[in-house]
Amino acid sequence: MAPKVLISDKLSPEAVQIFKDRGIDVDFMPDLGKDKEKLAAVIGNYDGLAIRSATKVTEKIIAGAERLKVIGRAGIGVDNVDVAAATARGIIVMNTPFGNAITTAEHAIAMMFAAARQIPEANASTQAGKWEKSRFIGTEITSKTLGLIGCGNIGSIVADRALGLKMKVVAYDPFLSVERAQDIGVEKVELDELFRRADFVTLHVPMTDKTRNIINADAIAKMKEGVYIINCARGGLVDEVALRAALDSGKVKGAAFDVFSVEPATENVLFGAPNLVCTPHLGASTMEAQENVALQVAEQMSDYLLHGAVTNAINMPSISAEEAPKLTPFVKLAEQLGSFAGQLTETGVNTIRLEYEGEVAEMNVKALTAAALTGFLRPLLQTVNMVSAPSLARERGIHVEDVRREQQGAYENYIRLTVITDRQERSVAGTVFADGKPRIIQVKGINMEAELGAHMLYVTNEDKPGFIGHLGMVLGEAGVNIATFNLGRLAPGQDAICLVEVDGEVPQPVIDRVLAHPHVKQVKPLSF
Repeated sequence: MAPKVLISDKLSPEAVQIFKDRGIDVDFMPDLGKDKEKLAAVIGNYDGLAIRSATKVTEKIIAGAERLKVIGRAGIGVDNVDVAAATARGIIVMNTPFGNAITTAEHAIAMMFAAARQIPEANASTQAGKWEKSRFIGTEITSKTLGLIGCGNIGSIVADRALGLKMKVVAYDPFLSVERAQDIGVEKVELDELFRRADFVTLHVPMTDKTRNIINADAIAKMKEGVYIINCARGGLVDEVALRAALDSGKVKGAAFDVFSVEPATENVLFGAPNLVCTPHLGASTMEAQENVALQVAEQMSDYLLHGAVTNAINMPSISAEEAPKLTPFVKLAEQLGSFAGQLTETGVNTIRLEYEGEVAEMNVKALTAAALTGFLRPLLQTVNMVSAPSLARERGIHVEDVRREQQGAYENYIRLTVITDRQERSVAGTVFADGKPRIIQVKGINMEAELGAHMLYVTNEDKPGFIGHLGMVLGEAGVNIATFNLGRLAPGQDAICLVEVDGEVPQPVIDRVLAHPHVKQVKPLSF
């Protein structure tokens, strides 16, 4: 029986035809996604669901999707899909991460011009029969400094357009190397310096715990008097209450927003502010972009339903069925090594080197490298997957090296991940034992054996008496239960590393107390 796909949002006739041409039974109901009850009633009849942003694929919808194998999102954002619930049910969630890049970048540039020249207000005034030339004195773009928060796929396109407009461009992006910045003509800076120097600030980062309210009252206070702020990325990156106050006071001369903390934004604290330009999340809304992502998602879903090929999956690595049983534990190890290193890296990255030794060197190391890069990039780019990770690393100028060699040491196989930044070189290595569970076996040249749990504390310290007692006492007094405790050291009395698995998140005041011990150098909470 042919696979059956439901399209519950507005996809083009050409996208619908792709499914039909590939022999897939397709029902095109472009308004069904707006009705949760009707969608829930019929979803059990389909193997695939193709959507844009209007359809909300909730846990309730997924619970009734007994046949569903794949959800395809025409676009990059999967905020409208409960990815965790889909994963639990074994449903692949795909997106089309690169189809909207040019369109979104162009919208950011258009919004910058609109705010700088007060075009919407001037248009309304002129069409109302007024002629208020003196009221609408604008700001020239040429020679001004544009501050990019995020310089990935979309941000680098914005930089290219801004340079063409003869602007100076500074960029804050922890994953942007100095070499990549030079190649695209931007200056890599820290966030506070960007706030201090930029005449225009534009955001091009995903919404994560680290980027939420990245522009708040404190950030605005560090900016130039008369700065402009543009957000065509995600709602919630800017504290809207703080921005409203800054627009009212004149500290921020203008703002242009395509996204809001709550959407649809039928009301918002920003509405009515002076020199505010708003659009209803139009960043990806051009005919070209809408068509590109629609065709792409139809091809991806067809390839999976007919042949099992996985492309741009948010929640599944691209591994063939034949190699999966043997490769899967090493994929998990590679992703954990990447995540471990990514959570500890806070400076620009030049190179990531993956060394594969023993039996693992004969496996599909391309998938393993992609898994390691996924783990490394995920702390800042939560939607990254094994397909998009290599290209996202390239965009940030990160050079990736793969090294394979025969077994040389005590372990039958192991993977070592080395991160080379502007300041240092640091490595972490691991292996998979007979039980199929990944283990850390070395960190920064210090041998230790540790299994990574959901919540970990990474502590670097001097190997001196009193440290273990201090750590245990602080955690115990805070009610933090230790699950596993792993220690390693270079030599007696020298540098040591402690990896502690705990039964929940450790509050910041507790971390500060651990750090207060004179023998402790660094304390970092990690999650896996």
